[in-house]
Amino acid sequence: MEKIKQLRTKMSKLDIDGFLITNPQNRFYFTGFTGTAGIALITETDAIFLTDYRYVEQARVQTKNFKVIKYQDRNSLFIEVPEVINKLDIKKLGFEQEDMTYGVFSKYNEAIHAEMIPTSGIIETFRTIKTSKEVDLLKSSAKIADSAFEHILGFIRPGVTEHEISNELENRMRQLGASGSSFDIIIASGLRGAMPHGVATDKLIEKGEMITLDFGAIYKGYISDITRTISVGTPTEEMRNMYNIVLEAQVRSVEAMRPGIHGKDIDANSRDYINEKGYGHYCGNSAGHGIGLNLWEEPFLSPKSTLTLQAGMVATLEPGIYIPGVGGVRIEDDVVITEDGHEVLTKSSKELIIL
Repeated sequence: MEKIKQLRTKMSKLDIDGFLITNPQNRFYFTGFTGTAGIALITETDAIFLTDYRYVEQARVQTKNFKVIKYQDRNSLFIEVPEVINKLDIKKLGFEQEDMTYGVFSKYNEAIHAEMIPTSGIIETFRTIKTSKEVDLLKSSAKIADSAFEHILGFIRPGVTEHEISNELENRMRQLGASGSSFDIIIASGLRGAMPHGVATDKLIEKGEMITLDFGAIYKGYISDITRTISVGTPTEEMRNMYNIVLEAQVRSVEAMRPGIHGKDIDANSRDYINEKGYGHYCGNSAGHGIGLNLWEEPFLSPKSTLTLQAGMVATLEPGIYIPGVGGVRIEDDVVITEDGHEVLTKSSKELIIL
């Protein structure tokens, strides 16, 4: 009920008396519903969940504090949902403008008597500060990723492909309780390490190469996001030097995480050090981003960040150096801001591992 009260307070400030939640992550955050079809409707006095015949029983179990109403199917969605809204005599209906297409908006706008008011980032702002339960779920997700990393170290060897490493990682995470991978797993070896988002290919791993592994688990809706760069055989002195610079930059950013510091200052901690060491032209990515139900959410830790960190925020720290024709290094951890500092959720060693 606390989340509903929080939203009603925000609705009052915006002078709207109804709010539609259609974004899947926001819907899950507010209702606990894990199905794929459903709309939450909050008014000053009612909390209603509308879904089709496939999910009615599931919704009754999962959506605490909501009255469940069935609509027949997608074809009747734009008739039956407006009928429910119109009966409630809502005057101004807020909707999530980033989630609702113009086509869907047009159909609702024709059938709903209320004035439809576009809103942006309302529930996402609530989600920025994690509850203790959410932090526990993120810790569980990070633990799965850590265990999968330990496992994959025994699998990687010259002659296996990036795809085989990616598949083994995902299979291991699922065995450990994940429902899937947080995103398309990045396995970038050798010269491909210069590609920050170099997803796995059929390329064979060769001795003497460094490999960037960027992956994460989905656990009960919440994700982890970890990156480690390792070496198969002895790395070149240049690659070892790049690794040490990225490691120091990453550690500096992590150590600076605490309530009251600006997101852009976290970015500067790593970026300035990499610049100082002469690799500034090869560091294009920001220091990190928030995680939770989404892979990318506030707080974004970039030179343009306007947020001040608060206890309960969770973000990645992932500086990197990427040099075309040479390779790349990235190291990433998940970090929660606590009342007196921070806690690193991903525990895997950051010292250079040479297989």
